[in-house]
Amino acid sequence: MASFKKLSGLKKKVTGMTDTSLLLTITVLVFFAMYLGAVLFLGEGFLKPQTFFNMLNQNAALLIVSCGMTLVMITGGIDISVGGVVALVSMCCAINLDCHGGNIFQAILISLVIGLLFGIVQGYLVAYLEIQPFIVTLAGMFFARGMTTIVCEKEFGKVIQFNVENEAFVKIKDTRINMPEFLGTVSKRGVFIPAYIELGVIVAILIVLILFCVLRWTKTGRKFYAVGGNNQSALMLGVNVKRTKFTAHVICGLLAGVGGFVYFLHIGSGSPTHAAGMEMNAIASSIIGGTMLSGGIGSIIGALFGVLSLSTIKDIVSSMGFDENWWTGITVAAMLCLFLIIQSIVMARKSSAGSKIE
Repeated sequence: MASFKKLSGLKKKVTGMTDTSLLLTITVLVFFAMYLGAVLFLGEGFLKPQTFFNMLNQNAALLIVSCGMTLVMITGGIDISVGGVVALVSMCCAINLDCHGGNIFQAILISLVIGLLFGIVQGYLVAYLEIQPFIVTLAGMFFARGMTTIVCEKEFGKVIQFNVENEAFVKIKDTRINMPEFLGTVSKRGVFIPAYIELGVIVAILIVLILFCVLRWTKTGRKFYAVGGNNQSALMLGVNVKRTKFTAHVICGLLAGVGGFVYFLHIGSGSPTHAAGMEMNAIASSIIGGTMLSGGIGSIIGALFGVLSLSTIKDIVSSMGFDENWWTGITVAAMLCLFLIIQSIVMARKSSAGSKIE
C-alpha cells in the first residue's frame, strides 16, 4: 500500500512538471547516461576533468550561438544565418587585426556591429513585414557567406585561410584560466598538468546565466514563451507580438556576433570556410536541449546540455575509431530523431490533457 502511494505521488510530480522542465530533465539524464557509458566502456580518458573542460573550450562559440537560436525558436522562429555571421565576424576581425593594425577593442566592436545589423534587418523583415523566418535567414546566410569571401578576396586577391599574428591578440588567445589543482592530472612522466579553460568559456557561461535569469524571472522572458505558445492568445493578453519577435532576432544576431568573436578567439584565423554547418549544430543542440520547433517550450540550460550532449556523441564516435565525418553525422541524426520522437510524445500528452479538460 505504501509503495502504491509512493508511485502515485511520483506520477503526480511527473505529470505536474511543465513541458520545458520535463524535456530538460530528459536531456540532462541522457547526457549523464552517455557520459557515464563513455567512462565505463571507453576508458578513463572521459574521467579526466580536462576532457570535460575541452568540450567547453571547443564549443564555447557554439554554446553562445545556440543560446540565441533557442530564444528565436522559443518564439516560434528560426535563424539559419548564424554560421555565416560567425564566419564573417571572424574574417573581418582577422583582417582588422592582421592587416590594418587594429586592436582588440575594435575587433569586439566590429563583432557586435555585424551581429546587431544582421539581427535588426532580419528581425524587422520577420516581425514587421511577416516574411517567413526560414526564407529571411536563408538569405542572410548566403549574404554573410558571400560577404566573407568578398572581404577575403578584396584584401588578398584570392580566397585563403590565414593565421592572425597580432601580438596583443595572440597573447589574449593563449590565455588560460587554471582550475583548482585537484582537477589537474599527472602525466606518465610524473609531470603535473593543470586543468584549464579558455576566456571564451567564461563569456559563454555568463551569457547562459544572464539569459537563464531573463527567461525565468522577467516579463520579457514570459513574453517569448507566450508568443511561441500562441500568437493570438499572446496578442489578446496585451503582448506586443511583433516587438517580441523582433527582440528575439536582435538578441540572436547580437549573440551570433559575440559567438563569432569567441570562435575567432579560439581558432585565431580567418577563412570563408570557418563555422561551416554551425547553424545546423546550433539547431540540433537546441532541439536536443528540449526546445520545440513549434515554439513556446525550451530553456537556456537545455541548450547548454544540448551542446554538451552533441560534443559527447562526437567524442564517443571518435574514441570508438569511427573518425569519418559521416559516422558522426549518422549518430547525431539518430539522436535528433530520438529527441523529436520524445517531443512528439510530449505534444501528444499535452493534447490529450487538453481534451480531457474540455
